Amino acid sequence: MAKYRIGWMPGDGVGNEVMEAANIILEKLELDADLIHGDIGWKYWQSEGDALPQRTVEMLRTVDCALFGAITSKPKEEAEKELDPELRNKGLVYFSPIVRMRQLFDLHTNMRPCKAYKGNPLNYKDDIDITIFRENTEGMYGGVEFYPLPQEVYDVLDKHHPKMKKFKDAGVENTALSTRIMTRQGCERIVTGAFEYAKEFGKKAVTVCDKPNVLRETGGLMVRTAREIAKQYPEIELWETNIDAQCMWLVKNPENYEVIVAENMFGDILSDLSAQLVGGLGFAYSGNIGDKLAVFEPTHGSAPKYYGQYKVNPIAMILAVKMMLEWLGEKEMAERLENAVATVISEGKVRTYDMGGTHSSLEVAEAVAAKL
Repeated sequence: MAKYRIGWMPGDGVGNEVMEAANIILEKLELDADLIHGDIGWKYWQSEGDALPQRTVEMLRTVDCALFGAITSKPKEEAEKELDPELRNKGLVYFSPIVRMRQLFDLHTNMRPCKAYKGNPLNYKDDIDITIFRENTEGMYGGVEFYPLPQEVYDVLDKHHPKMKKFKDAGVENTALSTRIMTRQGCERIVTGAFEYAKEFGKKAVTVCDKPNVLRETGGLMVRTAREIAKQYPEIELWETNIDAQCMWLVKNPENYEVIVAENMFGDILSDLSAQLVGGLGFAYSGNIGDKLAVFEPTHGSAPKYYGQYKVNPIAMILAVKMMLEWLGEKEMAERLENAVATVISEGKVRTYDMGGTHSSLEVAEAVAAKL
């Protein structure tokens, strides 16, 4: 019996190609693991009305962790049109599989390192090393939405909040409502995770980013909670920023920031901005981490226009493997892999199109494997 069981979910488009690259790395490392395939993606939505079939959910209950490639997502109306004819008009609603996994398995922490590797021609600056802790199950992405707004929901809100009256004349049939629900427990969990990381790796400060001057209740809860948590870590500074100013400062002085913690949507925004500072989505990866399961992925999409060309940068996927190894406790193996990636980048002999090269996804993976 293998030491680990790892869910293997290539998904859509170039997700399949970068997962091939990941397999080259795992074979070279000789990780003692069984790779358990999971069906996920757009073709299962089209043929079954479910992009994350229940059989895949059950598989995820049996593994130590999972690797995920990429997914195709489309708006509600467009998704329904692409269902097989016999499934249309049956009330099926497309829901992002990765968001569903986060909520089903309480993958509460989205951890996203954004690190500039020396020699990368796409670096904004060479001394960027930011780790973002994004709350992964609550906030604006919690999924509690209405359109049209049910009359009874409007009536309750109108009873309890005077500002609802200004929406009355529009009519509930013309009103959409997305909620931003945050709990003290959720805030405590993500902020504590950020401080524990900062303590383990000797970081001098944790920045909590929100918008409490406007989002007074939810943003206020996040900031107040962070202040309480920070008292337990007197050796680490707590910095507080607003999301709009934080975006500006990341462009101006990204080297000033080490650990940033934010609510779901704000963390998503900051993650993509920070990723671009260190080369773009070809270097952007993350871990969706819960207490019993973790799913690791590159954060790019399925890129249908590139599918079949093996031209997409696989380094994000390879670094997702590195993060998975760290989570499994294979620290030495993870360090070797990151060093191999750094060496290939610094040498600059093998590069995909985004870095100005002509090499394929698999050639980059083979170059990294050779350095192992």
